[in-house]
Amino acid sequence: MAACSPSPEFDMKAIVYTRQGLPIEDPQALHEIELPRPTPGPRDLLVKIRAVSVNPVDTKVRRNAVTETPRILGWDAVGSVVEVGSDVSLFKPGDEVYYAGSIARPGSYAEYGLVDERIAGHKPASLPDAQAAALPLTSITAWELLFDRLGIAEGGGEGHKLLVIGAAGGVGSMLVQLARRLTKLTVIGTASREATQQWVRELGAHEVIDHSRPLKQELDRLGLGTVHYVASLTHTDAHYAQIVEALAPQGKLALIDDPATPIDIMPLKRKSISLHWELMFTRPLFETDDMIRQHQLLDRVAELIDAGTLKTTLGEHYGRIDAQNLRRAHALIESHQARGKIVLEGFE
Repeated sequence: MAACSPSPEFDMKAIVYTRQGLPIEDPQALHEIELPRPTPGPRDLLVKIRAVSVNPVDTKVRRNAVTETPRILGWDAVGSVVEVGSDVSLFKPGDEVYYAGSIARPGSYAEYGLVDERIAGHKPASLPDAQAAALPLTSITAWELLFDRLGIAEGGGEGHKLLVIGAAGGVGSMLVQLARRLTKLTVIGTASREATQQWVRELGAHEVIDHSRPLKQELDRLGLGTVHYVASLTHTDAHYAQIVEALAPQGKLALIDDPATPIDIMPLKRKSISLHWELMFTRPLFETDDMIRQHQLLDRVAELIDAGTLKTTLGEHYGRIDAQNLRRAHALIESHQARGKIVLEGFE
């Protein structure tokens, strides 16, 4: 973490956890403290945060990651640049930004945050803060999964089918839009409730099936046969055998979740199916040579939003950014009943 000013006048509110594994109903699972405002490093932006959204990774880290000091969770943020590091060239003070940050650094549940300029984007001009806060992490994940991991070209995919398992969640909500608007794939989403199925249709899926039933059976019911690509976004271990059955020979499987049981890759061999992992934190974690791609794709997503090609995936607005509302948001995500993204806005 960057050096911090010790002066009390530069303290900031932050919502943290100090003990992993506490049930979210416990007030200590997430609680408010004051911390020194951070100081930007050479490539950093210091951002005054106005809105955040909550992702499944927030709940996983809170439950599982041991911390010796108060840890700030949250990686989606919208705000204004108030200070820049000595080597910053892409932004200036006053710019409005949105970003998903790095899991190796303090998160966005705070009044101020640091982000490397290479993974931040200019906020969509047409969206209010809360709607923009729903976008960064899921947009990066969906974009990288579709275009980098599965290797589908923009404007490509004609005659091929993409099955998105868990299409009503945050990543799924963006992936369905990207695949429908920027490729010629036939997009099939899965959702198990009437409300979430309708949501996925509104996002642009050609077909929606119920993942609480056998996937191949659902595909056959609609005369869809096998699919060429599968994006498995949740409960991969529960669906794995059905995914292998549903994939066509030489198909591709990409996943983002953390299967509860190890996946046996041997069933993929007979069909020459390739397996791809997507983690949007990889580029900032390893400071890869192409790290700036996340800045570029966030700017592209903002352009697509402002042009009306894509829309925000905000599902619930939980009010101001405080410990109680963040605990409520974590609880909804842990219930696996969330539709789209949960957003919070403002510290006052």
